[in-house]
Amino acid sequence: MGHILTELRDNFRRGSICMQLIYINVGVFVAASLLRVLWMLFNRTGSALLDVFKLPAWWGSFVERPWSILTYMFLHADVWHLLFNMLWLYWFGQIFLSIFSARHFRGVYLSGGIGGGLLFMLAYHVFPYFDNHLHIATLEGASASVLAVVAATAVRVPDYQVRLLLFGTVRLKYVALFTILADLLLIPAGNAGGHIAHLGGALAGWWFAHGLQRGRDITAWINRALDGLTGVFARLSTPRRPKRPKMHVHYGEKAKDYDYNAHKRRRDDEVDRILDKLKKSGYGSLTTEEKQALFDAGRH
Repeated sequence: MGHILTELRDNFRRGSICMQLIYINVGVFVAASLLRVLWMLFNRTGSALLDVFKLPAWWGSFVERPWSILTYMFLHADVWHLLFNMLWLYWFGQIFLSIFSARHFRGVYLSGGIGGGLLFMLAYHVFPYFDNHLHIATLEGASASVLAVVAATAVRVPDYQVRLLLFGTVRLKYVALFTILADLLLIPAGNAGGHIAHLGGALAGWWFAHGLQRGRDITAWINRALDGLTGVFARLSTPRRPKRPKMHVHYGEKAKDYDYNAHKRRRDDEVDRILDKLKKSGYGSLTTEEKQALFDAGRH
């Protein structure tokens, strides 16, 4: 088991940002599913614990758990919901990363989720259709984030060709257009809030790609915030090195003796040099400094 976990950890570190987000989504789903199994076996109801990570439609509930605007996009209702979203994220994520950077990918994923979540809450407060469910409706899933990636890629390379089962080769702009229209037309069929959130994610993806063509990056603030958080966690997780004790040098009798002896040797060497010069060239060849040094040495 430890070997498997180590291998998964290494694959996560080596993987692209797309694969890392897929790992996170799958890991959260597995953890949530295991919790549900434990609650069932012990006849406990723990759904309220997971509900705090879902995005509520009502503003009052959102104020109590503002983190849900981020956490909801990593939760999924069932395995099919997860599988569909992760397949789309993988397929279109590869195309996205061939055009944009990894930082753009994580920024679009999060901005798409945020945009979808905000449009979801706005719709529940604006349209009377949602009045009866305003205080109980919640949102979960990565669909808005995935649609942001799809829309951004389609805006950037609309004529990119993808091969779809039963449909053959289709240009990317038609895939994105069909997906967005399907969400719009399926609003009356059920899960109206979810489909509106998908449209919000697609709008965020379009906004990103359209703005980037004009030199504006709407994901810049998200990446700066993530870099800041990453730096904080890195400092907290790195053990501090123990401070080295300051060395205080105390000059005792030995230090004084050493300094005196060193000075005496330098003075004796200088006197010997002057005496040698005196023997060879006479007193007149000595400089004023040398005569003074010789005079001082005679006084000791």
